[in-house]
Amino acid sequence: MATSIHFEISERKIFLRIIDVFVVLAGLHCTGLLFNFDYFLINEQHWLWSLILAFYLLLFATIFELYNLNRASRINATLRSIFSTTAMTSLVYLLTPFFTPQLPQNRLQILYFTITIAIALIIWRALYIKLFASSRFNKNILLVGNRVEAERMTASLKQVDPHFNVIGFINTDLKVRIPNEKGLRELHPKMAQRILVRNGIKEIIVGADTDDFNKDLYDWLLSCMEKGYHVRDYIMVYEDMTDSVPLEVIGRDFYRHFPFSRSNQNQLYRLYHRVFDIIASLIGLTIGLVFLPLILIGNLIGNRGPLFYFQERLGKNRKPFKIIKYRSMVTNAEAQGAQFAQKNDARITAFGKFLRKSRLDEFPQFINILKGEMSIIGPRPERPMFTQQLAEKIPYYETRTMVKPGLTGWAQVRGKYGETDDDHREKLRYDLYYIKKRSVSLDLRIIVKTLSTIVFFKGQ
Repeated sequence: MATSIHFEISERKIFLRIIDVFVVLAGLHCTGLLFNFDYFLINEQHWLWSLILAFYLLLFATIFELYNLNRASRINATLRSIFSTTAMTSLVYLLTPFFTPQLPQNRLQILYFTITIAIALIIWRALYIKLFASSRFNKNILLVGNRVEAERMTASLKQVDPHFNVIGFINTDLKVRIPNEKGLRELHPKMAQRILVRNGIKEIIVGADTDDFNKDLYDWLLSCMEKGYHVRDYIMVYEDMTDSVPLEVIGRDFYRHFPFSRSNQNQLYRLYHRVFDIIASLIGLTIGLVFLPLILIGNLIGNRGPLFYFQERLGKNRKPFKIIKYRSMVTNAEAQGAQFAQKNDARITAFGKFLRKSRLDEFPQFINILKGEMSIIGPRPERPMFTQQLAEKIPYYETRTMVKPGLTGWAQVRGKYGETDDDHREKLRYDLYYIKKRSVSLDLRIIVKTLSTIVFFKGQ
């Protein structure tokens, strides 16, 4: 029987975090013993220092995308993230008063401290790249669904995680015979049982509507669960793997997969959200005042026109409001009619590019947040005419307005720049995921990813 080892994406990220902290603390302890640096030793007296160091390490590793699995599988991208993470972790840890030790008298220890963290992470991550590139980590799976669903699921799963290996599928629609162009092996439940054992399959992913199931298939899936096999719904698997919603397969089961009332009716969550919005917007406006002289001078020289830009957008429940931004385009940007902003848009001024990349153009929106028209986190507010156009092309697009629009959001930090219909469709996957799953923990993930987006100048 073939054997394989496989970690789910969420498990792999947790695994990386745990080992990152372990190798760094172990490396520092070994360096302390080797050079007799009490400052480095990890023991009962320094346990609080270790916790603070672990927190800083995980925070900056997240910001600099050490847990982005695509980047983590490439040595060049990993090295850049490690050096940035090491530098910021060491700097903040060494300069944080009260919670961490005072600076050592021998300044060379600071260099040893930083080098130890970097070397520990580099060695461990090099081993990770080497091991997880191995076929030994493939995961054999079996699909249940018609041929169209099976081909679509196979393509999606392989795109997200190349370690998925589809052995075959059980066709739930024998009436429709479609040529086997993708090479997928069609199986009968009795044949599939032997395949499960022979290939070491531990998971069965179901993508078919339950209306297509017959009693024999139900009984077979039940027997598989009794024998310890994991039987999972494809939509749940896709959401867990991509943190987005598979729009193309939810179809008529849309409302079954979207428990919108959960967070909308949670009074405690809504209170937290509003309190957080008020506090964050007051802080944001205060910071914005610091940059105001720079923006005034830049606007006078580089933009030459009104400082602010007002535009109608759709808020919660499709209620229109006027969004406030620092102007980053020429004054007659829409002389030829409204159009979507694009990358390298010729209408953006030189100073406007700086405002967008630095996200300074967004600061006036804290006023919208204070007024309750927007939130810190949520889908980006769209213009009414564009919402109508996109809703005609993309199913469920107007669902974005079920919650307040946000200054930042899951789609902004995960999706592409919204230039094409496919880009907007991809961003909708993330917006719907946020609406469905929004919580304090997801909000914190978005805040951290937003910091990462700003650090890497991915402003949209």
